[in-house]
Amino acid sequence: ASRLSHSTCVRMAAKGNGTPSAHFVLLGFSEQGSVQVALFVVFLVIYVITLLGNLGLLVLIWLLAQLHTPMYFFLSSLSFLDLCYSSCITPRLLRDLLDEDKVISHTACLTQFYFYVAFATTECYLLAAMAYDRYVAICQPLLYSLSMSPGICVLLVAGSCLAGVTNAALHTGLALGLSFCGPNVIDHFYCEAPPLFTLSCTDPAPNELGMFIMAGFNLAATILAILLSYAFILAAVLGMCSAAGRRKAFSTCTSHLAVVLLFYGSLLSMYSRRSSRSSRERDKVASVFYTMVTPMLNPFIYSLRNQEVKAGLWRLMGRKH
Repeated sequence: ASRLSHSTCVRMAAKGNGTPSAHFVLLGFSEQGSVQVALFVVFLVIYVITLLGNLGLLVLIWLLAQLHTPMYFFLSSLSFLDLCYSSCITPRLLRDLLDEDKVISHTACLTQFYFYVAFATTECYLLAAMAYDRYVAICQPLLYSLSMSPGICVLLVAGSCLAGVTNAALHTGLALGLSFCGPNVIDHFYCEAPPLFTLSCTDPAPNELGMFIMAGFNLAATILAILLSYAFILAAVLGMCSAAGRRKAFSTCTSHLAVVLLFYGSLLSMYSRRSSRSSRERDKVASVFYTMVTPMLNPFIYSLRNQEVKAGLWRLMGRKH
C-alpha cells in the first residue's frame, strides 16, 4: 500500500535543544505517476519563465536610466518579491512530484509557511503602494516628485515588508503552539494553514481566529486603499479634456489593475470559504494561480502594456548590436 494512504502517528518529541520534531506528508495533486510527470513539466516551465521574466525586468530597469522613476522602483520591488514568492513554493513542489515519499519535516513546513505568509502579505501592501503611486501621478502631478521622493518610496516598500514579516511571525508563533499526534498527511502541495490546522491534536481555534482577523484586516486595508486610489483616478481621468490624456492615464493603470485582479481574485477565492473536502481541489487550483501563475505573468503584463519598457528594451538591444 502507498505510504500516502497510511495515517501514521506524528508525535512532537523534544530533542536535546528543546526543538519539536515531526514529519508531514504533502499529498499534492495526484498519486498517478504519469500525472505527476506531466505536472512536473508544466510547473518547471512556469518556474523557468517566472525566473527569466522577473530577472529580465529587474536587469532592464537597472540598466536603463529613463526607468529610474518611482513607478519602476515599485515594479522592480514587485519582480524581486515574485521571485522570492515563487521560489518559496515551486522548487519544493517540483522535488515532491518526483519523490515517492513527499515527506517534509515540521521545521521545514513551518519555515515554508512563514515565508509564504510574509511574501503574500508583502505583495498585498506593495500592490496598494503601487495604486497610491498611480493616484499621485495622475491626480497630483505637480506634487509627484515631492510626494513620491526616493525616501518615501523606500519607506512604502519597507513598510510593506514590515507588514509581511509581522503577520508571518504572528501566524508562525501561533502554529508553534499546535501539537500533532494523529494523521500526518497535508492535503495540499505546500504547508498552507487550513489543511495544517485540520491535523492538529490541540484546538486550532486561536490559529483560525488569528488567521481570520489578520487576513481580513490585511485584505480589507489593501483593497480599500486600491479602490479609493482608483476611484480618485477615475474621477480625474473623466474630468480630462484631452482624449489623448485620458488614454495615457488609463494605459499606466491597466497593467496594475490586471495584476491586482489576478492576485486578489485567486487569493479571495481561497480564503472566502471554509476548507472542506469538496473545496480542497479548487483551493489547490487557486493556490497555483497566486503562488505560480501570477508571478509568472506579472513581468509580461507590465512589459507588453508599457511603451516605455518596450522602447527601452529595443534601445538596449540596438545598443548591443
